[in-house]
Amino acid sequence: MKVITIKDMIRKDVPIYYRMLYTGVAVIELNNKPCDFRIDFSMELKPTGNKEITISFIDKIDYPLVPLTKELKQFILELDCAGGLPE
Repeated sequence: MKVITIKDMIRKDVPIYYRMLYTGVAVIELNNKPCDFRIDFSMELKPTGNKEITISFIDKIDYPLVPLTKELKQFILELDCAGGLPE
């Protein structure tokens, strides 16, 4: 299992400045075959300076969610550090 990319990302308008909501399509390689899954995710900046990422899957996935969620969170965090999330 490997996260390839998140395409068609759109930032939703939220009046809370420290919380960002996004929607997109995660392209994930499962069993050596790329699969597309629609996701919603949020990134919230905590008072301690840490970023908390929450992911919800819109499409049903026939794969264990814990490792998939962990990989997606890491991918999103790296994407944020590189400036790849829409403003």
